[in-house]
Amino acid sequence: MIKRNNDKTLKEAIEQMLDVYRLRKKFDETALIAAWPELMGNAIASRTTQIYIADKKLFIRIESSVIKNELMMMKSQILEKLNDRAGKEVITSIVIL
Repeated sequence: MIKRNNDKTLKEAIEQMLDVYRLRKKFDETALIAAWPELMGNAIASRTTQIYIADKKLFIRIESSVIKNELMMMKSQILEKLNDRAGKEVITSIVIL
């Protein structure tokens, strides 16, 4: 198969589309929210009643006070884990509600 100069892989085309339509930020945020159960485990994910990102802040509502306290102490590790997953800084702080 011959690749011409203007040919792109599907990944390159999607990346370009995200940038052109300024969807990259929302795409990265949505991907992190979707990955929450995988990154934090089912025990925490099942007790997470609300999760959203606004102004680079991750807001998490947890129904268990024990888990809430545990997450408060682990904020920096969670922040690092999420940004590592995204491959860049998508979140600057975490607010536990």
